[in-house]
Amino acid sequence: MARTIGSLRRTLFAPPLAEVSFARRGFPPLPADSPAAGLQAVPRAVVCGFEWAIEAKGLDDLAPRLELVDVEQRGFAYEGATMACTVLDAMGRRGDRTRTLLQGPGRPHVLLAYIGIGFAMARLPRVLWKKVLPDLPGQPYHPVMSWLAVDGYGFDLAYFHTRRWVKEQRVPAAYPWQGAPEYFPRAVDQGIGRALWFIHGARPERVDAAVRAFAGHRQADLWSGVGLAAAFAGGCDADGFAALRRLAGGHRPELAQGAVFAIRARDLAGHVPAHTALAARALTDLSVPAAVALADDCAVRDEAPGPVPAYERWRGALSARLGPRTHDRT
Repeated sequence: MARTIGSLRRTLFAPPLAEVSFARRGFPPLPADSPAAGLQAVPRAVVCGFEWAIEAKGLDDLAPRLELVDVEQRGFAYEGATMACTVLDAMGRRGDRTRTLLQGPGRPHVLLAYIGIGFAMARLPRVLWKKVLPDLPGQPYHPVMSWLAVDGYGFDLAYFHTRRWVKEQRVPAAYPWQGAPEYFPRAVDQGIGRALWFIHGARPERVDAAVRAFAGHRQADLWSGVGLAAAFAGGCDADGFAALRRLAGGHRPELAQGAVFAIRARDLAGHVPAHTALAARALTDLSVPAAVALADDCAVRDEAPGPVPAYERWRGALSARLGPRTHDRT
């Protein structure tokens, strides 16, 4: 019976591996020899992590499987596992799977795990969202960086419902995440920007055209998402990163800010791949250690009431340090 219930939950909440492929989603094809071809491994790792977690008997059963994933993709598997744990917690009477995972082996991947919570939010009714964020005492980035869950929600909307959220550029209804409903659509846009990097196969010109199609006041947040995706997942060479920086124009500080968050997340997880180090130099003019130090120096760790959350004050401080901010969003 437990296996049957697990299979049902897997079917209801996670797409099969074939459904997350770029071809199935209708994204432009990628040449097999393109650096971007490796991007397709990302959604597959997420789905694998979800499937393992949805049927796992417990953390002792789940963690060894996740640790078998290649170190470069492991964080994405933890995203999927966190998504599954969040679904199970939100739908059950007693739910502490997510907290247990993130206070244990998932702790180094907590920033990506927030994104996994957002993937779960995209599949749960809003009435259950109040149950998705676990209490994580002692986590230095909690709850400030939990806005990455809203980013993950936006990514999921754009990746799986591209016509509505990218082509039609719809805006989601506000939600009082961390007491800042006015900021919610902005964090969603950051996730949509991250999805654009995947949807357009890490091709800077196409990504730029996609961002420019949105209203001007949304573009800064979109570029931030692009920078996070490009630096974390890679998909292009040095010339591609240089082109991306040039095309961002006045939004280069936001592009660089997103890249710094990606670099911090990779460093926290204990592995910084070559493409992330390359992106650090190309998009931020910093080495990986310097980018990590800048992220920590600008960190705003205390949440305060008001329409501008600490997360955005952290982002703003980074953007200001990385270059003139000529396109502030109002």
